[in-house]
Amino acid sequence: MPVTAASLPISKYHQVYLVLREQLHEGRFARGLPGELDLTRQFSVGRVTVRRALEQLAHEGLIVREAGRRSRPASRPAHDAPRPAQAQAATSLKGLLGDIVNATRGTSVKVLEWRVIEASPDTAQALQVAEGEQLRKAVRRRSTSAGPVSHITTYVPEALVRGFGRAELAHQPMLQLLQEAGLQPGRAVQTVSARQADARVAGELQVPVGSALLWVRRVVYDTQERPLQLLHGLYRPDRYEYQMELSQVGAIDARIVVTELLF
Repeated sequence: MPVTAASLPISKYHQVYLVLREQLHEGRFARGLPGELDLTRQFSVGRVTVRRALEQLAHEGLIVREAGRRSRPASRPAHDAPRPAQAQAATSLKGLLGDIVNATRGTSVKVLEWRVIEASPDTAQALQVAEGEQLRKAVRRRSTSAGPVSHITTYVPEALVRGFGRAELAHQPMLQLLQEAGLQPGRAVQTVSARQADARVAGELQVPVGSALLWVRRVVYDTQERPLQLLHGLYRPDRYEYQMELSQVGAIDARIVVTELLF
């Protein structure tokens, strides 16, 4: 069954608005938003619905609309303040790397994308590279026997991934591949929040458009404090848990749980 904006019991324009807002926060439209007709086809709604969603985004200062031109993201400050719903943590990679590997056992990976892109302002800032510099973008879907669990997008400087490719990525976590290539992950700074599923992600995770997903943004640094990887992860909350144990002040033990149970 196709996923559409009608899959949720809230107004259609608000569903479109929510998905586009999340995509803007992820930096998906550096070169401009799709045209109105493209959006009507993507969300299976009318043009009036799309226009109302765009008007709401413009009213909130998230996009700029100009007659005869495609809407574009509004300029943002260099450093956005975290939103109240977000939880940020600096996590030890020594324990987290092993936990990521353990959590992937019994799951399968489909590599959806593996290509070279130019760094957008957001990815360039996160990875401390120049805008337009070559990055390697990987998009993967991980599943258990119960079905899809996660949709993971990672960005890594192209020079760091020349020792492996799509085939290796289908069998090993990116962090493990980077470590085997001689790099030394030191720490990670991550944000845990929530996002709505857009049409593409909804189709891969087999959920309705606009469904609430667990969202993790993680920047991994090496032992010299150089960024190695930017990760955006979207997870089905009925099949994935992210647990943290604060054993003492300043110490965080993170644990990832992938479950096949359907609640």
